[in-house]
Amino acid sequence: MQGPVLVKGGGELATGVAWRLFQCGFPVVLTEVARPLAVRRTVSFCEAAWEGQMTVEGVTAVLIAHAAEAAGVIAAGRIPLLIDPAAACRAALQPRAVVDAVMAKRNLGTAVDHAPVVVALGPGFTAGRDCHAVVETQRGHSLGRVYYTGSAIPDTGVPDVRGGYGADRVVRAPAPGLFRGALQIGAIVEPGALLGNVGETPVTAPIGGLLRGLIHNSTPVATGLKIGDVDPVMDPARCHTISDKALAVAGGVLEALLHLAQERR
Repeated sequence: MQGPVLVKGGGELATGVAWRLFQCGFPVVLTEVARPLAVRRTVSFCEAAWEGQMTVEGVTAVLIAHAAEAAGVIAAGRIPLLIDPAAACRAALQPRAVVDAVMAKRNLGTAVDHAPVVVALGPGFTAGRDCHAVVETQRGHSLGRVYYTGSAIPDTGVPDVRGGYGADRVVRAPAPGLFRGALQIGAIVEPGALLGNVGETPVTAPIGGLLRGLIHNSTPVATGLKIGDVDPVMDPARCHTISDKALAVAGGVLEALLHLAQERR
C-alpha cells in the first residue's frame, strides 16, 4: 500500500484538507506543535494535541506518540496526529505526498524533495522551487485555485469581512501572559463582554455576536496575538462545521494531488 498523505498543521484550513482527503479515501497523518494556537478549535483537529482526540464532522483525529502507531490508527478509520513540527516522521512514514498547511505565511522547512508530491497552502511558497503546487488561500475569485508555477497572493494581513466587520471582529491578546477563558465557543456576547484574561488583564469582545473561536485555556500568548473571533452573523452551526474557505482550499489540494499523480503516471 502507498504511504499516507502527511499534512503539516492541524488548524482550520489543515483540518479542512485532512477531512476532505479522508472522505475521498486517502490515508492521512497530521503533524502539529505541542501547544497549537488554533482559534476555531471546534473545527480543528489540532485540538487532539490538547485533549487526546478530536472529532470534526464525523471524522476523528487521535494523538499518537510514535510514527509506528499510525498504521493501526489509520486501519481503525481515524487520523493519527503526531507532535512533530519538523515532520521528522517522514522517514518512517514514507508519505506519498506532503501538504504544508501550517499557514505561517512563510516556509518553515518544507522542500520539494520531501515526497513524490509536495503541495503548500497560501503565501510563502513558490511552486517549482519549494513545492510542486501552491493552493490559493486568499478569499476572492482565485480562492482554491492551484498554481503549478509561481506563488499565491501575498498576505494582506486583513481578516475576512463578515457581517460588515473585518479587523474589528478579531480578538487579540492585550498583554503577554497565560490566557484563561471565561466563555465557551458558541456563546452569544455583547460588545465589551468578558471573554477571559491574559494574566490579570481582561480580554473583552470587540463587537457583539457569536463567539466563533477562542484559543485553548492555559496558552501562553504574546501581545497582539489573535486569540479569538466574534462573528456578527449569529449562526451556531458555523462553530461546528468546516468553513466554505477551508473546503475550497481542500478542493484545490485534492486537485493538485490527483493532477500531479496522473502527470507522474
